[in-house]
Amino acid sequence: MPTVLAISGLRVTIYPNDHRPAHVHVIGRGCEAVFNLHCPDGPAELRENYEFSRRELNKIASGLNVCAAALCDKWSQIHGHYR
Repeated sequence: MPTVLAISGLRVTIYPNDHRPAHVHVIGRGCEAVFNLHCPDGPAELRENYEFSRRELNKIASGLNVCAAALCDKWSQIHGHYR
């Protein structure tokens, strides 16, 4: 599971054997969340949350949106097309 970005000490990963649509897993501090990327233009949308607070999720989403183009490019490198 390659780490493609770090946000506030959290790992943002894209699993090589994962499914579409384009999404990332954000992992850290005993929590995990999954965000759909809505490539190529975003915004990131929360799909699943396991223990992150609403405040943390908002910070994560903001960080993902700033890096949306790079994350979509990384997804494309690993999986091909976004959809």
